[in-house]
Amino acid sequence: MNNPTRQMTPIPEPLKQRIPEFIDIRRDIHAHPELGLKEVRTSDLIAAKLTEWGYAVTRGLATTGLVAQLKRGSGNKRLGLRADMDALPILETTGLPYASRVEGVMHACGHDGHVATLLAAARHLAEYGRFSGTLNLIFQPAEEGPGGAQLMIEDGLFERFPCDAVYAMHNMPGFDPGHLVFIDGPAMASADGATITLRGVGGHAAMPHKANDPIVAASSIVLGLQSIVSRNIDPRQTAVINVGAFNAGVASNVIPSMARLEVSVRALDREVRVILEQRIRTLVQAQADSFSLQVDLDYILGYPVLVNTLVETDLARQVGLELLGPDRVTLHGQPITGSEDFAFMLEHCPGSYLMIGNGAGEGSCMVHNPGYDFNDDIIGIGAAYWCLLSERFLQDCPR
Repeated sequence: MNNPTRQMTPIPEPLKQRIPEFIDIRRDIHAHPELGLKEVRTSDLIAAKLTEWGYAVTRGLATTGLVAQLKRGSGNKRLGLRADMDALPILETTGLPYASRVEGVMHACGHDGHVATLLAAARHLAEYGRFSGTLNLIFQPAEEGPGGAQLMIEDGLFERFPCDAVYAMHNMPGFDPGHLVFIDGPAMASADGATITLRGVGGHAAMPHKANDPIVAASSIVLGLQSIVSRNIDPRQTAVINVGAFNAGVASNVIPSMARLEVSVRALDREVRVILEQRIRTLVQAQADSFSLQVDLDYILGYPVLVNTLVETDLARQVGLELLGPDRVTLHGQPITGSEDFAFMLEHCPGSYLMIGNGAGEGSCMVHNPGYDFNDDIIGIGAAYWCLLSERFLQDCPR
């Protein structure tokens, strides 16, 4: 490991001077949010800027996704940097001057800021970047669903734009603005879902012996599911099974014929993920049989475990130390049980997913909240980080 006390690399002055331009771009995107696979305006804006700055832009991956490529020198290394573009179906309540103009849609996860940050880096690298190799900037749709990363891969992302490593950065409320967090190995959980539909015999609540109540069976399943994590998973592992919806019946004196459960399942280990599915399937069927009910289980495999590769994460960490120093870097952060479809990219290519603090304390809130807003003060730090990582990965040109 390099010496963390070495001299820090300051944010380049030309980049600093241009940050207001990218704050304006971020706020423009924020005011015009678009849901996954519908990011037409956002994609048009990104493509126009990158073309103007000299990048070779390829559009149409996963409908609205694009890749901007910049080649320089004779180096044969290839780096990918990814930013997500989509918004969420949430009604914004911030009251900001640049608040969403689209009813019921807002950038509640900071993807507007991710785009602006990578664009700021892109312009600086196009004009001042000292590297030798190929830089691939990946602007991805539909991170919030239905998994734009996988759709871009299916459209030939890594065949058409090979990368020796790929990186992504996400803002994180709860950390000081610009603070960088690096995580080795499993960093974010898999996200699977199960819909359990129980079918019995409806009837009058006064005569339950003449019905077959799916509510009682569903209640037993809810309780049984809680035992899987505590009794089937190694206590040293992390797993989550959460019943988020229980739908059955319309009146107190009526036994319904059907009950439905919606379940979220998360794990930070690929083998644990498999065990959870197996145990849920077995338990649900056994419980349904014990109550003489029919059951349909629709188990949907969503985003996989996001696993940062160690060599690439160590490089990312060293770049963070070089840029900010040890006081503003968490070298070995804790995994997060949220999920990210960048995990698909890391199944095909080495790389790392890092966090940048969005702010802590009064006035800050978590992402996916109608009062959330990306912190414009971190665009400069994030862009400077991308620039330095690009130069270190693709090697500095001789001075």
